[in-house]
Amino acid sequence: MTKQHVAFKLNGKQVDVLVEPRELLVHTIRESLSLTGTHIGCESSHCGACTVDLDGKSVKSCTVLAVQANGSELKTVEGLADAEGLHAVQQAFIEEHGLQCGFCTPGMLIRAYRFLQENPNPTEEEIRWGMSGNLCRCTGYQNIVKAVQSAAQTLQKA
Repeated sequence: MTKQHVAFKLNGKQVDVLVEPRELLVHTIRESLSLTGTHIGCESSHCGACTVDLDGKSVKSCTVLAVQANGSELKTVEGLADAEGLHAVQQAFIEEHGLQCGFCTPGMLIRAYRFLQENPNPTEEEIRWGMSGNLCRCTGYQNIVKAVQSAAQTLQKA
């Protein structure tokens, strides 16, 4: 099969990569671009461990072909922090103990990042609904909800 040239902006930097036409975006991110923060979980869109931000939307990269990202802007968990430090969502997950094993955390962080842009002042119920596409097998979600609430407060002050 002939590989295809795909170009997109990844965490603020332009990248060009050759991909198989049927290659999933999660595999391109992890294997071709060596960004392993995006995790492969269920490979059926149920768990959300592979969540990335694609053109301003949370998507599960296990269900997107890499060729579909051509010309897009993509943010992975590696793109949340900047030279000034951790993003408010990352800091809140640390402070509120919103993680245990850490497997779901990259997808949770990216979804929380986008969710708080969609709804900067959410209620607890809205957070639970907004994060419902990302599963955590360890925490029981209480501290994840607290972390998203904390990040929302921090972002509102900024």
